[in-house]
Order: sequence, then C-alpha cells, then structure tokens
Amino acid sequence: METREEALEYGLSFPDTYQDAPFHDANWQLVRYKWNKKAFLWTYEKDGSIHLNVKVVPDNAFYWRDRYPSVVPGYHQNKMHWNTIILDGSIPEEDIKVMISESYHLVADSPARRIYEAVKKIPAGCVATYGQVAEAAGDRKMARAVGNALHKNPDPEHIPCHRVVNAKGELAGEYAFGGVWKQAERLISEGVEVTEGRVDLSRSQWKH
Repeated sequence: METREEALEYGLSFPDTYQDAPFHDANWQLVRYKWNKKAFLWTYEKDGSIHLNVKVVPDNAFYWRDRYPSVVPGYHQNKMHWNTIILDGSIPEEDIKVMISESYHLVADSPARRIYEAVKKIPAGCVATYGQVAEAAGDRKMARAVGNALHKNPDPEHIPCHRVVNAKGELAGEYAFGGVWKQAERLISEGVEVTEGRVDLSRSQWKH
C-alpha cells in the first residue's frame, strides 16, 4: 500500500464509514465512523510521501514504532494515542491494514454505538426505558448517556429513539425530532397507547 487512494478505499471498507475533508484543503482526507463522527484514518501528503494517522492504544503505539522506522508519533495529534504511518514502501501492506483496522475498532467501540444498536432492537409496538437501553448497551449506570446519545441521533429513521421513555413511561419533553407530540404520534402509529404524554409500561414495555 503506497497511495492515498488505496488507504482510503481500505478505510471505507469498514461498516458505517464515510470520507470527509473538514479543513477545506484537498490534501487532508479523513475517514470517519458514522455514529460518532470520529475520524480513525487521516491521510495527507508531507515531504513527498503519503502519511496516515491512525489511533492506537499506547502499548501498540510503541510496538509499531519499534518495528518500523516509518511509523512515528502522530503528527499534530496526541503522541500516546496516535501514530503516523509513512507510505514509503517499507511497511508490508498486511501490517498497514492491521493498524488501520485497530484504529477503526478503537473509534467504533463507543458507548454511543452500543446505545444505538440497543435502540434498534426495540420492536415496533413497544417502548423501553432509558435504564433498559443502558442495560442492553452494557452498563445500566449510563442511563443519562442514553438521553444524550438519542438527542444527537444521527439516523432517527433507522434508530427508533421515539420508542424510548423514562422510568415512569413519560415521553421526552424535549424530543429532538419534531417535539413531544411527534414522539406520541409515531408511537400511536405503531399501536402504542399514549395518554396525557405517558405510556402504560405494564402493557407496552419491551421484554428483552
């Protein structure tokens, strides 16, 4: 792997990724993870070679730097958590792919992603509480994080945040996608009974 195009193509081969050029400078092309919009692959030309910045855990950062002279501390980024790969032909392609893959998985394994995946499992005609979603996402203590993530839902058509209510069955007073009445409207259209801004959890709560 010696070209930017090859690196970008590989980065975009991972699920839920997209290419971005945030600096209005064609030299900087990034690949981001859709659900949290974080970049895991930065590409740019410097000193006549294409450079890649990838995220790493600290132990791996030093492992790769010790193994290849063309892997150096991350350019313009945290030196403990980012490496720069210089595509000068000295690093085997399989190891470049391993480093990009590790970066992707570090960025993609986030609480927000787990929350969104849990919400996707709530079937039509049911609701779940914030605590339930947090538990399904792996940590019941992050119920507040569920509310924050759903308020920033990047894909409300496929991540049904309208099916999430509080522990009393009450709808979200500040529902981000059309207001509380839009949330009620969507739930009613799916067969959930809503009375005075509240759902009867004994009848409609998701059993998972």
